[in-house]
Amino acid sequence: MAANSVLAALRAVATACHAAVWSFSDEQADQGIAVADGLRALFLPPPAAAAPAVQPQFVRLLQLLPQEILSDILSQLDTRDLARLAATCRALWRDAHAPPPWPMPPLRPMGLVETELRRRATARGLHIGATLPEGALSWVPYLLKRFLRDAMRREAPLAVAANVSLFVDREGRLLTCGTENVQSANTHPSLLLGHDWGPDVNPDEPRCIGPPTPVPSMQGRRIVSVAAGGWHCLALSREGEVYSWGDGVYGSLGHADGSARAAPSRIESLSRIESIAAGPSAVSAAVDEVGRLFTWGQAVATRNTGEAVPTGLGYEFDHELNSQLTPKWVDTLSEVRVVGVALGRCFTLAVTDAGTVFSFGYSQHGALGHGSLEVEVLPRRIEALALAGRRFVAVAAGMFHALALTEEGDLYEGEIYVWGDRSAAGHGLGHHEAIPRQVAALAGERVRCVAAGHRSSCAVTEKGELFTWGSSEFGHLGHGSETAELTPKRVEGLRGVTVATAAICVSHTLVTDEDGEVWAFGFRMAVGLGDLNVPQGPVLQPAQLPALRVRVRKSPDALPFRWIR
Repeated sequence: MAANSVLAALRAVATACHAAVWSFSDEQADQGIAVADGLRALFLPPPAAAAPAVQPQFVRLLQLLPQEILSDILSQLDTRDLARLAATCRALWRDAHAPPPWPMPPLRPMGLVETELRRRATARGLHIGATLPEGALSWVPYLLKRFLRDAMRREAPLAVAANVSLFVDREGRLLTCGTENVQSANTHPSLLLGHDWGPDVNPDEPRCIGPPTPVPSMQGRRIVSVAAGGWHCLALSREGEVYSWGDGVYGSLGHADGSARAAPSRIESLSRIESIAAGPSAVSAAVDEVGRLFTWGQAVATRNTGEAVPTGLGYEFDHELNSQLTPKWVDTLSEVRVVGVALGRCFTLAVTDAGTVFSFGYSQHGALGHGSLEVEVLPRRIEALALAGRRFVAVAAGMFHALALTEEGDLYEGEIYVWGDRSAAGHGLGHHEAIPRQVAALAGERVRCVAAGHRSSCAVTEKGELFTWGSSEFGHLGHGSETAELTPKRVEGLRGVTVATAAICVSHTLVTDEDGEVWAFGFRMAVGLGDLNVPQGPVLQPAQLPALRVRVRKSPDALPFRWIR
């Protein structure tokens, strides 16, 4: 048979496989048998007359196919269909066993599905270890869950704090720019730039970095995501390592000594991490590759009334200690797999691979979304989002408000639900919202990305348009003025730019397009366009940062699939 005919036959068979393995109905099982028989007819000689009859079972027939042919078929399936096919055959789903004689050879044998998934993981840059992590029992379901989380993961090549910007460029380098506040009797020292200034620096003089500059101590490390909080910053490496720097107040850096770090230092107790967050209060969070949520930092905050309230760590805490110096697992979420986390002012949001959103902490302005101002020490599911009949794939948190983004589906695509502080909710209402409500002004826009700042928010649509709303200190909404916007408004200065992602805070906003080029607006010093010696006003319209391209993650080939457990 000519090569072209063989390829055409393989494509036809792969198409038939797609249709055959969607479920376990009798009709589709018969289709599977027919597909397997067709494969055997194409690539195997007919069985000898004396050979015993083969039971007409799809699983048995799959096992009779030559491995090279089955490998070709598997390589043509998307990850969703590959998972469904593996689920129909125990030999494809479970780990490969060593053939006799035993014991196991030095190199562990791999099944065809595991081999194909590892190939795809390498192509996507996913770091897969040589040993199964704690809690994982088999390679195929573990790798499929990694692809599921990868489909939902939102890497952040940009991060913003009050006067500082963080970037991850195409080579995976960590860059920063902006200005660090001077230390005074009433404020904590600001060490957000990540540069070790040495012992001779004058603590009373502001420290400034103009254009985005690589952090010297992180040279040679490949960073994939960054997060910036009120007093500290985090960076995540490709290998799943977490680095922290900043003031370290209340243990927010995750080191047992609780001290400050001017330059990034690895958190030794964390490994295989896939998502990070740094809050406006002294709290940090991380999610590992098996979906466990870790939090650390300030445990209790004191309100103006003198009342002590939890800050959103997610577990019971001794109020007299007030600090969790090292990362601690939120074991009350052990029955779910967390894929994303966001930190607000004394509250935390977590989204699971099943599309459920949990919140916990202090509910000022209804920021927890439970319809009241009650404190929640332990994670609690947001019932209003569950009743909305949507599956959520991302969350974002501002100072006292929160956002949740739905997945793309046949009946709904990229809807935003917002609750909390009225100034940032986007509803244009004159009161705070303690129950999540869909943002009507963005209905039908197919939102792909959301971010939240102090009292402002932004959304990126499928068309690559940026919408911003909320308060507008330093003109950081990008509409040419410092006027607040109560409902989402498109940033006209970015017409012609296909926006991929954005980061927003109290003073400025960063935006990147699909090629990694960066635009900024707001506080001039924070985005590397200012000069301490030449006072200038804010950047009110989007301005491109020269000679900088950040890492933009391409969309994965796999969509979330809930049924893999």
